Formats: sequence, C-alpha cells, structure tokens
Amino acid sequence: MLTSPAGGIPEVVEDEHRLLEAAEALAAGHGPLAIDAERASGYRYGQRAYLVQVRREGSGTWLLDPVGCPDLEPVQRATDGVEWILHAATQDLGCLRGVGLSPTSLFDTELGARLAGLPRVGLAAVLEHYLDVSLAKEHSAVDWSTRPLPRDWLNYAALDVECLAAVREAMIEDLAAQGKLEWARQEFEALTSFTGHATRPDPWRRVSGMRRLRSPRAAAVLRELWYTRDDLARDRDVSPGRIVPDSVLGVLATATPRTAAEVTAASTHRTIGRHPEVWAKAVTRALDLPESDLPPTTLPSTGPPAPRSWADKDPVAAARLAAAKDDLTAFAEEHRLPLENVLTPDTLRRVVWTPPEQHDEGTLHDALTALGARRWQADIAAPVLARAFATAQP
Repeated sequence: MLTSPAGGIPEVVEDEHRLLEAAEALAAGHGPLAIDAERASGYRYGQRAYLVQVRREGSGTWLLDPVGCPDLEPVQRATDGVEWILHAATQDLGCLRGVGLSPTSLFDTELGARLAGLPRVGLAAVLEHYLDVSLAKEHSAVDWSTRPLPRDWLNYAALDVECLAAVREAMIEDLAAQGKLEWARQEFEALTSFTGHATRPDPWRRVSGMRRLRSPRAAAVLRELWYTRDDLARDRDVSPGRIVPDSVLGVLATATPRTAAEVTAASTHRTIGRHPEVWAKAVTRALDLPESDLPPTTLPSTGPPAPRSWADKDPVAAARLAAAKDDLTAFAEEHRLPLENVLTPDTLRRVVWTPPEQHDEGTLHDALTALGARRWQADIAAPVLARAFATAQP
C-alpha cells in the first residue's frame, strides 16, 4: 500500500512568489510532467479546478492552488513542449485550460490501459497491474473547494501523481509488445486538442423524468424551472443538484403550481419551501408563453435512427451494420480491446446509414476519418465495412 509521497506532503502553493518558485523548479526537472486536477463536482457550480498537482523528476511534487493563483501561466511557460502524463485526460483538460495550462503532447494512462486490454482502468487498478502498488482512493469525491485543505486530502492528492511516470514507462513497454503503441500515440495526439465535452443543446432535457412529460407546455415549465435553478446555483456557486434535485423539478413540472401555496403543496423540499414564490413565478412564465414559443417534447434527431428500427426502414443497411459489427467485435475480442475503442458505435452507424457513393476501402476510410475516426481505427474498420457493403444481404 502506497500511503505517503516519497518526499513527504508538499506545502500548497498559494501565492505568486511560490508559483514562480514552482515554475523554476519544474523547468529544471527532466522527463515528462505528471499532472492531475481536483474539482468540487457535486458541491460547487461548474467544473473549475480547486487544486492542481504536478510532478517531474528532479523537481518533485508541487500542489498548486488555483484559488490563490488563478493563472498558472508561469508553469505553462516553464514546461512548454514537455509531455504531460494524465489519468483520464478528458476529465481534467477542460479545467486545466481554465487556469492557463494546455498540453502540446500527452500520455493518458487510463486510455492506454483500455488499449492494453486491462479489465479495470481506474488509477488504483492500473498501479496494481503495472507496479504492484495499492493506492487508497478514499478522498476522490470530497469538496476540494474547502480551505484550508486537510492534510490527509493533500496526501491523497500528491499520491495521484507520484507514480504516473513509472506507469507510463511500463505501459509503453506493454503497448509496444502488443503492437498497439502507434494506436495509443494517435489517440493521445487527438486529445491535445480536446477542450471539453460539447455543450448539449437544451441541457434541461437531461432531467430525469423528462420523458414522462407528454405536452410541449409541460416541457416549457420544466425548462423554466431548470433555468431558474441554474441561475440560483450560479449566483450561490453551488451545484444545481444541491439547490433542488431533478426529481422535484419533475414534480413541479407535472403539478404546474401558479402560486406559492400551490408550490408548497406540490413539494415539501426545504429549498422549495424557503422561496416558493420564485418557483411559482417560473411556472407562471412558462404557462403564459404563446404556443409558438413552446419547445417540442423531443428534439429532431441529427443522426441515424435507433438500430432496432433499421430492419423495417432499411433492411440492407441493417444487414450491413450487423455484419460489420460482428467482424469488429471479433477483432476487438482478439486484440483485447473495448469495441468502442476500435470504432465508436455512432461513427459506425453514421457511415452505414449514410454511406459515401463508392463503397471501396479508400472511400470508406476517408468517410471514417471525416467523422472523427483516428487513422488506425479507419485502417481496421474500412476493410470490414467494404466487405459488409459487398456481401451483406437482408
């Protein structure tokens, strides 16, 4: 069990003077930069970083406080061109860019573990697999906006970057032995331009129970309630779910209470009860909207229909999809890869449902890369698709 960093728990860098000291030390180090970030998801509004951990051989581990030092540009300059090592990069790249940190190259140990065929890809499992080291993860979901940060939380945070460089070396050797290192390189290169997950249109539609609302008017009520909650959460810097849970929004959208008394009768939730007039006004605004301003209960699809309907709508496409999926599944199993890492289901469905005019390997390869597939994925999938287009029968 790895219980504490080899160099002890570093003091948190909370001012510009210490930040410049950290940058100077990191610039004097060597090798890649292990980096991680801690957020306060579930506690605070948004996904900003509340602690950034960095480690480099020759410079040790540094814990940076983005609250005291909101611009970590000195660290960016000091390590410009240095490869980053992260675990689950897509979780942290967005908030790291928010404090002035962006990689020019990176190595993602979680994605590498998936490509290597590991059955479990959490950091603790990856450390156990490659280094025979156990790592406790008891503080992963705490409120990292807390100040001062408790000593045991800082210990946990420092351990997250303690062994990333060693894992990288072992993983490179494993991926190379399996003939997958180039696949990983292409995946990591694509991640350097990742800026965060795409913002969903109409985010209020993700509220649980949305599908039970059958009318556009009820959808409008839910929308107004969602944006009211979001405004309150932003103003208070609190996670929206801590203001009012989704289930309560669904109850109010169904009951459509116009008055404060009707709101408190519909829900006994404590936040609703404190300011029932706020929620009543939101409902009233939605109920007073003209018909032309009401949202549809469902958004029109921008992609292929659900595969279960393909057999009726386009039997040929359904046969091609089944054949291609069978071959790709066989490839994934043979090479110990998750199927979605060989080719995402959405990309496969799109190229089969709306194929290019020509169905040869080269044309299909171009179609796959245009949809975002990496070259190694298109190299594997294009021949499979060409065969499916040539032979599959409904």
